[in-house]
Amino acid sequence: MVPVVVGGDIGAYALLRAFHDHTGTPGVVVARVHTRPFTDTRIAQQVIADVEDPDALVAALLDIARQRAGQRLVLLSNADWYVETIVKRRAELEPHFEIPMCSTEVFDRVSSKERFQADCEALGIPVPRTVPVRFASGAPVADGDLDALTYPVIGKASSSAEHHYVDYPGKLKVAHLESRAEVDDLLGRLAAAGFTGTYLVQELIPGDETQMRSLTAYRDARGVVTMLCTGRVLLEEHTPGTLGIPAAILTEQYADAMDAMSAYLDAVGYRGFANADYKFDERTGRHVFFEVNPRIGRNNWYATAAGVNPARFVEADLDGAPIEPVRADREVLYSVVSIGLLKRYLLDPGLKARVAAAARRGVARPLHNPADGSLKRRAVIAAFTWNYRRKYRRHYPRPTATGY
Repeated sequence: MVPVVVGGDIGAYALLRAFHDHTGTPGVVVARVHTRPFTDTRIAQQVIADVEDPDALVAALLDIARQRAGQRLVLLSNADWYVETIVKRRAELEPHFEIPMCSTEVFDRVSSKERFQADCEALGIPVPRTVPVRFASGAPVADGDLDALTYPVIGKASSSAEHHYVDYPGKLKVAHLESRAEVDDLLGRLAAAGFTGTYLVQELIPGDETQMRSLTAYRDARGVVTMLCTGRVLLEEHTPGTLGIPAAILTEQYADAMDAMSAYLDAVGYRGFANADYKFDERTGRHVFFEVNPRIGRNNWYATAAGVNPARFVEADLDGAPIEPVRADREVLYSVVSIGLLKRYLLDPGLKARVAAAARRGVARPLHNPADGSLKRRAVIAAFTWNYRRKYRRHYPRPTATGY
């Protein structure tokens, strides 16, 4: 089983590392450029292609299949826009690759945050109050009263895949908007850039980043959710292109969130990896769900480190082999930043003490791989990790009550 992963970020490396740990077989990474996570790697062949162009990506994948004829190739990605290409071009790819992913129809349903909200409401799963703004006619048209929202609010595209391909000044994965004037300004920039999707203006759930949660799941072809892992976010990334991605997680088991996500994945007929973002609302004592991504998350190494290796569940699914569903319950500290930097952003003394104790037991770092430890690589990864200090000093110099 040879994993072929599209995308060259930390999450792609972590997924290939999980497969390598499980099978001992090097995989393949397909990316636009050589990236630092894959510097001098021994666990994957690197293929450079114009992955942003669907035709070029499919051509590169078919070329890999020709070069590796007779091998069992499993195609995966941890980015919505690449998953979208794969599922929409499945007919061309499936003769050469095993593709444990959902159908095009399910992808469109799940990747729409607006549709996700409607499905959650039907299932009784808490979601934030949201006003969709549509750009189908070019100009923004709100499907609700933007003035009825309590400011500040959060802004984000309904489809991450659609948003990926539009450029405009001040582009952010998630926008924090203090007033109606800031909302109007952002909507104007989106319209000027030719955005034709739906943008969501959403209630801000109070609390800092440590109230955010992450969930990773796998649902197999039989319709069984075989893998679930949840964790408390300790710190998010804050550069414009990565805003909101967890930089550190402490794994904790949240049964209510696991039950809710299992019900959702069953309701939509999902298959493959899913990654959900949600937040603990201290006002109600409930977890509020924001979205589910139709792929494994960039931070997926926290699941592997907690004893739930994603490769095991893919293999069992593709082999049609029985596997006992697992809900991770081991406490593990995952981090891509130094512990000193992480602790600087933890305001709760009790949580800081828990993190310090977990760090003494060991830190799960996806890029620090004993099987991939050349001197050159160790030097590059050390510099990569240290560089986070500069990024936080520039984009998020001190912790705030909201994380913005």
